[in-house]
Amino acid sequence: MELIIVTGMSGAGKSRVINALEDLGYFCVDNVPPLMLEKFAQLGQSSQGSAQKMAVVVDARGGEMFADFTGALDRLRQDGFPFRLLFLDADDETLLRRYKEGRRRHPLLERTALTIEDAIRRERELLRPARQEADFYFDTSLTTPAQLRERVVQTFLESPAQGMLVQSISFGFKNGLPKEADLVFDVRCLPNPFYVPELRDHTGLEAPVRDYVMAAPQSQELLRRLYELVDFLIPLYLREGKSQLTIAMGCTGGRHRSVAFAQAMGEHLQAQGLPVAITHRDKDRTNHGTG
Repeated sequence: MELIIVTGMSGAGKSRVINALEDLGYFCVDNVPPLMLEKFAQLGQSSQGSAQKMAVVVDARGGEMFADFTGALDRLRQDGFPFRLLFLDADDETLLRRYKEGRRRHPLLERTALTIEDAIRRERELLRPARQEADFYFDTSLTTPAQLRERVVQTFLESPAQGMLVQSISFGFKNGLPKEADLVFDVRCLPNPFYVPELRDHTGLEAPVRDYVMAAPQSQELLRRLYELVDFLIPLYLREGKSQLTIAMGCTGGRHRSVAFAQAMGEHLQAQGLPVAITHRDKDRTNHGTG
């Protein structure tokens, strides 16, 4: 039996995640009260059909019942029910914009006379214990719906129930650090294809840009040392029981150097048999500045 519990901030993309999981063959239920989690786990364990793979959303819509969420997780562990917890997040500014654009009502506003800003802050505080327990953390502040779906597929399609998933992410510093990153490496010190007119409009996934970046001796040496460092760290993280490791490579705009390095790191780890998801957060973003 496989159980994925999805939680997180309202407006962070939980509905899109549950839709993607449903497409992957999971039996999905939205807005489940925490006290019902064990019943769903029992159902999945006794089922021989589609309920063998289950995904449920538990969040602040549960009102007062949500206060028992971490207690419900503890009971699942005590009774031997395996599960993985996915936490969806976004920064306050992004959540506020999504609510205003979608004209949706925040669930905490239905029971209190708060502003949307106050409701977001209160929900974040309410969810803090769940965030600390999460096996997977997705920050969707700068993620498109298509990128979020791709990440769900990469994370949970044929992902082993035990072990560690590695995320290799490229990003642009001008667009902010990925909040979920465990290791961040700055490759802005390397030759920049942005200043080569025939390369500027291409990306680090394309051979001319990749070859330009990797041809520099300092690029080859940096990549070699990063391989050595990550290869040294991964067994330590596995021994600790870490379920997800996110490695982020950053350049200025997230289009050239970081893309080439994140792709190389991801392929290096895939060659070792590790489950690796490679994501290029800012590759297609406009106004990349100096690449």
